[in-house]
This record gives sequence, structure tokens and C-alpha cells, in this order.
Amino acid sequence: MEDLLKFTAGAITMGFLVAGLFFLRFWRTTRDGLFLAFAFAFFLLGAGQALLTFTDMGDEDRSWLFLVRLAAFLCILLAIWRKNRASRTD
Repeated sequence: MEDLLKFTAGAITMGFLVAGLFFLRFWRTTRDGLFLAFAFAFFLLGAGQALLTFTDMGDEDRSWLFLVRLAAFLCILLAIWRKNRASRTD
């Protein structure tokens, strides 16, 4: 059962990294900062998931990993806010 959980967590990590690569490709095409922020956020989420998967920490010791997720979601929120603010001034 533990092998299945590690396989699934690895698949989730890969999914985050692939999504980050897609947004990075969109950013290279459009040079829109929103895509760059999404790519960075997905890379952060992938790194957090990889750290959670490949380190053998107890439940009490991995609470700091939620700060990585928080940083990713704050990056997304900030990018959306900046995009909406920029469209109002145009």
C-alpha cells in the first residue's frame, strides 16, 4: 500500500511540473506575466509535493511544507490581482 501512495504522489508531482511547463511555454509565446506567475506557482507546488513524498518526516515535522503551498497560492492571487489592476488602467 505504501508503494501505491508513493507512486500516486510521484504522479501528482509530475502533473504539477508538467502544468508548470505548459504555463512557461504560454509565457514564452505571449510574454504575459500571469502565465509566468502560474508556472512559478505550479513549480512551487511540485517542489512541495516532491519534498513531502521523498522525505521521511513525521506529521509534526512537515507542517512547514504548507508554507510552500501558501506561497504558491499567494503568487497566483497576486498575479490575478495585478492582471485585473492593469486592465482597469487601460
